[in-house]
Amino acid sequence: MTDFVDRRAFLISALGGAALLPVTAPAQQPAPVSPVPTPRDWSGSAPVHYPDPDIVALDNRFKRYIVFNTPIKRLHTGTSWAEGPAWNGEGRYLIWSDIPNNVQMRLIEEDGHVSVFRNPSGYSNGNTFDYEGRQLSCEHAGRRVARYEHSGAVTLIADKFQGKRLNSPNDIVVHPDGGIWFTDPTYGIRGNYEGFKADSEVKPAVYRADPKTGQLDKVFDETDGPNGICFSPDYKKLYVADTGTARQIWVFDLDGKTLRNGKRFVQLNVPVTGQFTAADGIRCDIDGNIWAGALPGVQVIAPNGEPIGMIRMPEICANVCFGGTKRNRLFIAGSQSLYSVYVDTQGAHIA
Repeated sequence: MTDFVDRRAFLISALGGAALLPVTAPAQQPAPVSPVPTPRDWSGSAPVHYPDPDIVALDNRFKRYIVFNTPIKRLHTGTSWAEGPAWNGEGRYLIWSDIPNNVQMRLIEEDGHVSVFRNPSGYSNGNTFDYEGRQLSCEHAGRRVARYEHSGAVTLIADKFQGKRLNSPNDIVVHPDGGIWFTDPTYGIRGNYEGFKADSEVKPAVYRADPKTGQLDKVFDETDGPNGICFSPDYKKLYVADTGTARQIWVFDLDGKTLRNGKRFVQLNVPVTGQFTAADGIRCDIDGNIWAGALPGVQVIAPNGEPIGMIRMPEICANVCFGGTKRNRLFIAGSQSLYSVYVDTQGAHIA
């Protein structure tokens, strides 16, 4: 005992009187989150162990949106480039575009039946429904935005700006005041695969169409790749995904028909690899989070611009929408397939 006390006293003295503290291991950093999805049988014959390993929280804020006992499901496969999912609440069905095959597909919620809905579709890309339940489509072939009436008639919403043809309307949303907002990049006229190759006559831009007056206003053209578009839950902000040179999501203050204070909301990258990835289609939930089609599948961004979660997918995801009776089912247009997963939030808007 005496020897031990003497040795301890010597060490304390050598350390200048500092008490000896237990040595602790350095804090462990969170393990990097791989962007590679978990291998699985997407036919559904081999059940996935809950929770689904490909619904990943990058931040604790995302955990509240994860439903423990829900899997990501592949609902259909066989498309060439799936895009533009939109939910029809009255009919309880989802439509989406298969752009290269010039058709729109429909999934009926009641029994999961999938069939061709519109053929030809005008090489449609983005779709939505207005507050009267009428379908709106961005069509590459006619370089136009069209509205499909309940009677089956087609109403032209926009195909020219100041006498010049639009490029290839891409994605679309509807404001409660009736205004139709859409993006117009050149992707659909760059070749003959998703439309018809043609020369551009106007700058890529974001537009607002007033279907009552026929007025078409250009609201933003400081981008060469305007793509996905959505409103904040209170309609006070507009988000625009830019897949052009900037490769970012823009956010604007919305003042009537005018966009103000445009700035970068987020520039996404792929976890671990760090490579930039551009968001394609985007939708907002009731809490103001943005759900974006972006590698490695779907990325979820908090209202302050911080990525908080991701859904890893086996295919490139182009677009998403919320649907189902409670609007808590996320539909994912993933290249050759359509997927869905239930989440513990709801879509902020009707489609």
